Amino acid sequence: MKKIEAIIKPFKLEEVKEALAEVGVQGMTVTEVKGFGRQKGHTEIYRGSEYTVDFLPKVKIEIVVDDAQAGGVAEAIVKSANTGKIGDGKVFISTIEEAIRIRTGETGSSAVAVN
Repeated sequence: MKKIEAIIKPFKLEEVKEALAEVGVQGMTVTEVKGFGRQKGHTEIYRGSEYTVDFLPKVKIEIVVDDAQAGGVAEAIVKSANTGKIGDGKVFISTIEEAIRIRTGETGSSAVAVN
């Protein structure tokens, strides 16, 4: 099993969600996060004073899938989240050793399959 974590621009969430549904992803966890990379934030003027905004709002999507699905899922995220501008985000893929469905005690791939 693989865990795919994607950090994307918030306005791209709906488009990414639709792309993931098309490749068979039925469940995900979404978290509102803040961060920066090369973008390094920006300055804003509020009531005449200039403020530096270091951390930019992003959305983090977490999905656990079978090894065979990981490549297609990552590709769907990259294609749908891409604007071609700095700050589009990143996709991380890591190995999951075990998963356990709390309700039934199922383990492995059957624990992450949507039933």
